[in-house]
Amino acid sequence: MKKKYQLNPEDINLFRTSVTGTRCITQDTVSHSVKRKKIHQVAPERLIQEQADASYYFSDEFQPNLDMEGPTRYIREGASHYELKKLRRGDYSPELFLDLHGLTQLQAKQEIGALIAACRREDVYCACIMHGHGKHILKQQAPLWLAQHPDIIAFHQAPKAWGGSAALLILVEMDGLTQR
Repeated sequence: MKKKYQLNPEDINLFRTSVTGTRCITQDTVSHSVKRKKIHQVAPERLIQEQADASYYFSDEFQPNLDMEGPTRYIREGASHYELKKLRRGDYSPELFLDLHGLTQLQAKQEIGALIAACRREDVYCACIMHGHGKHILKQQAPLWLAQHPDIIAFHQAPKAWGGSAALLILVEMDGLTQR
């Protein structure tokens, strides 16, 4: 098989004379690792206390006025309705996930409280709570609990990619900021 690009002897000699006196260089490129946010190590006692403190906001007797028509959704009074629209469209990607499958209502309340505390501690703006379908107990209760928490800006039924009608995407307020 004939080579496609053949150099004539004059070009080869020209190249050799132009590179005489050069030396091979050693690899001196440094590869840097990706800088990630440092996840703080928290004492187990503090985590348990955060769970208890955060679940303080959840009452089973209080019934917030949620619109039951269409998908599950909520926007805090005074917050931008555009945030709810972005949640619905899937513009936000959740950074933390909470799976409530198999938990009792009390355990679910504690875990949701711990998730909200973890979101605030780690500066996570969007999280996903997967309540599942099951007997619809957690599916009905989770929105009622979330609407009571002062750090929840909005929540909406998750897009199909994040669990559809068996999950909720939540937006958590970051130190007085309601938007990124």
